[in-house]
Amino acid sequence: MNEQYKEMAGRLIVALDYPDASQAKNLLQELEGIPCYMKVGMQLYYAAGPDFVRELKTRGYKVFLDLKMHDIPNTVKGGAESITRLGVDMFNVHAAGGKDMMKAALDGVDKALQSDSALEKPLVIAVTQLTSTGQNVLNQEIGIPGTVKDAVIRYAELTQSAGLDGVVASAQESADIMSVCGKDFVTVTPGIRPAGSDQGDQKRVLTPGEAIRNGSSYIVVGRPITAAEKPREAAEQIIKEMLEA
Repeated sequence: MNEQYKEMAGRLIVALDYPDASQAKNLLQELEGIPCYMKVGMQLYYAAGPDFVRELKTRGYKVFLDLKMHDIPNTVKGGAESITRLGVDMFNVHAAGGKDMMKAALDGVDKALQSDSALEKPLVIAVTQLTSTGQNVLNQEIGIPGTVKDAVIRYAELTQSAGLDGVVASAQESADIMSVCGKDFVTVTPGIRPAGSDQGDQKRVLTPGEAIRNGSSYIVVGRPITAAEKPREAAEQIIKEMLEA
């Protein structure tokens, strides 16, 4: 396993979107040895709890805890403290919660780090707009005027001003975010679909290669791997696409 492969595999985040830990563990067996990130979202976390996150860490994986916190600042501060104590490598909040809420998340991280020197600081990122959000939903239902890209860029700038590490956004917006926020600002991009695969409920999608060329720091892939007949082959093909890009 060469260093270039390891670096690119580390930019692949596999979404463990399962209803229970046993199904997730089956996939872990399939992917054993691939040094990718693992994403634990609401469904799995609410079913399996923090113990499953600890198990992932014991197995040597980096973990993105995708709970999208959005609440009053003090509540988010407490949640961020607990998440940091859990030892995750990345977690997220909603940028729509505002600057004070995002700063409170960082305060929670700092409080956990001060109480335990063995902990490492996780990346804290903010959701801009969900990749299932299209123009009509943004304007007519959520009530935000302008284009989706306008809203994403505005939230990215707000996130950076709050001191967070980066954002969750569509890979279609990665290049624009980089041009505004700089190349060190992290972009985590879901809505990744290999060429020819089903788009599902995602609206703003790109292939793995397109996402890397567009400047995505990390790509999140769920169903194209988890629902594949041969998940390991699917993951290896995605890493190959990323390397070629």
